[in-house]
Amino acid sequence: AVRVRLELRNDGDQPLPVVPLQISSSLHWEGISLGGNMLSMVVAKLNSDTDHTGQLNEAAIELPTPLAPKSTLRLEAAYSGPIELDARRLLALGTPDDLAEQSDWDRISEGFTGLRGFGDTVWYPVSSVPALLGDQAKVFAEIGSQKLRQSDATVTMRVSVEFYGVAPNLAVLDGHIVEMERPTAMPTSEYPGVVSCSLAPVKLGFALPTLFIASRTLQESSGVRVYVREDNAANAQGVVTAATMARPVVEQWLGSKPKQPLIIIDLPETGDSAYEQGPVLFMGLAADPPEKLAEPLSHALAHAYFTSSREWLDEGVAAFIGTLWIEHIHDRTLALETLDASRGALAFAEPPSPGEGAGEDLLYASDSIYYRTKAAYVLWMLRDMLGDKQFAAALQAYDSAADTSPEYFEHLVERTSGKDLKWFFGDWVYRDRGLPDISIASVNSSPAAHEGQYLVAVDISNDGFAEAEVPVTVRSRDSTLTERVRVDGKAKTVHRMTINGAPDEVIVNDGTVPEVQATIHKRTFADRE
Repeated sequence: AVRVRLELRNDGDQPLPVVPLQISSSLHWEGISLGGNMLSMVVAKLNSDTDHTGQLNEAAIELPTPLAPKSTLRLEAAYSGPIELDARRLLALGTPDDLAEQSDWDRISEGFTGLRGFGDTVWYPVSSVPALLGDQAKVFAEIGSQKLRQSDATVTMRVSVEFYGVAPNLAVLDGHIVEMERPTAMPTSEYPGVVSCSLAPVKLGFALPTLFIASRTLQESSGVRVYVREDNAANAQGVVTAATMARPVVEQWLGSKPKQPLIIIDLPETGDSAYEQGPVLFMGLAADPPEKLAEPLSHALAHAYFTSSREWLDEGVAAFIGTLWIEHIHDRTLALETLDASRGALAFAEPPSPGEGAGEDLLYASDSIYYRTKAAYVLWMLRDMLGDKQFAAALQAYDSAADTSPEYFEHLVERTSGKDLKWFFGDWVYRDRGLPDISIASVNSSPAAHEGQYLVAVDISNDGFAEAEVPVTVRSRDSTLTERVRVDGKAKTVHRMTINGAPDEVIVNDGTVPEVQATIHKRTFADRE
């Protein structure tokens, strides 16, 4: 059973005589009141894959007085019901049973409570637009929209849990580990024991209210805290070793002092899909080799070393570090290919032109394709424009508390590099001008003044609206030369380079600049004939 006090605000421009609130279809409304007076409501089921059951119970609440625009009101709501393992939304799409349950593992059960919130289990009241999986990316867009709208909300909660046998000793509320109180009652043959925990008021930020209760054993080593199932303790060392392997790469870019420890919490089954909230990583610990675990651990470690209230930096830096780990273990090409795997979805999401759609600027992006994928690309481009040493210095100097203006990160990067980057942040961070669309219009070469050298002219066109700085590489049998070239949106430029030996090939962009179509353009000089 749940009792909720919630404050609602009308962000629209019209008064609201009726307010819709939704919870998981496995829960049922008991009543909603305003100032101690019960309100009339009509309850109906909505099809929406924002809950693991595939449906929501919506209460259409009639207000005694319409809620004026920008006004707020405080309601009290009561609801109850079971939350069991339920993967029907994925099963309806043809997902195999085991994979569906490994993905939708939310539940309240003896020994484990895990509720990830809107998008997985709607265990608290929301007001949302129904969305279905398979209908483009509407479910994920609505999840992002919920996070953005509620980012300034303050959340506090008190949780009481009934138990038999051993009392749960781990509580994670909204990504914060909180202390379990002493049981107020111990279990008997007829009645369960009761234990409670509380979360002090905290700003929600770009996140969802979450609730995890379990009994776990703590193993701590090298700044990593692993809360593991008692029967799975042997697998804890693997993630500690993986984190130790990834740490040098993380510290090379983000500094040697973590902002907070990395916390790993063992899920009920080894195959359960991982879930991340800040520096807390929930995963089913398996007997995987540390080399396999190091990539996801590099991403999680980045959150421990770098935090930001701006989601494009908080999640973008972690995604950036994850690709740097791939570069470290394999090579730059595979790292960029990994990033390119999401470029198609980014290109699809971007408007064809700024006039045909607003898109999402990175400062206020709510869709992960922007605040994770596009942000990682932006950081890669900054890395190549500034150089590793200068860009790492900027990341290490970042102070989330000082980031109180949109231009903070731009000015920080400019100070450490000495470069004017207003043009870049204007097109890639502050506004969404879509993606560039680069092509090689023509290439020409002729002998230069010095014997054995050739002058190469590369005619580059950008049919997109976003300005970009791309690497241009000329290769001959004797040498390879790369220079960086800025190309305005909806513009052409001719870049000239001198190279030793007759040129064989020109390459524009190496995959670091995301484009509408291909991100690597090649032209051999044989193509001219």
